[in-house]
Amino acid sequence: MDHGHYSDAYLQGILDDCRVIAMVGASARRIRPSWFVQSYMTGKGYRVIPVNPVLAGREMLGERAYAALADIPEPVDMVDIFRNSEAAGEVVDAALALDPLPKAIWMQFSVRNDAAAARAEAKGVRVVMDRCPKVEWARLNGELGWAGFNAGVISSKKRRVPQ
Repeated sequence: MDHGHYSDAYLQGILDDCRVIAMVGASARRIRPSWFVQSYMTGKGYRVIPVNPVLAGREMLGERAYAALADIPEPVDMVDIFRNSEAAGEVVDAALALDPLPKAIWMQFSVRNDAAAARAEAKGVRVVMDRCPKVEWARLNGELGWAGFNAGVISSKKRRVPQ
């Protein structure tokens, strides 16, 4: 997998396949990016389960928070990592200890751990690094255009077929 470039089909496939997301590093503070991503993805029909030892037992956006991935009493489809690149390795290892394995591991903007990604991919888990599922969902579904961004996905112009 070329982690410098992900095809739209690869990203869309993960977003279509993964409906239950464990968000490691979730925050209850509304000004934090993790809270905004949890709120947005919940609004799009995903279940986002917060994982943060400080918040364990509290409810956030209708979901109980857990101290660790292993504490979640049900399977998760995706692990979304809001931790730094070094800590991401431990989170990936915790995700790979789950039964069943998650379908995907998604590392947020500026989070990249190639060794952890290789461990996950060796077990058949799809990996995305240095991206945000909220931004990719919006881009792939035309919502970035609402804010004036050209996502290059939707156009009124006829697409040129490469020769």
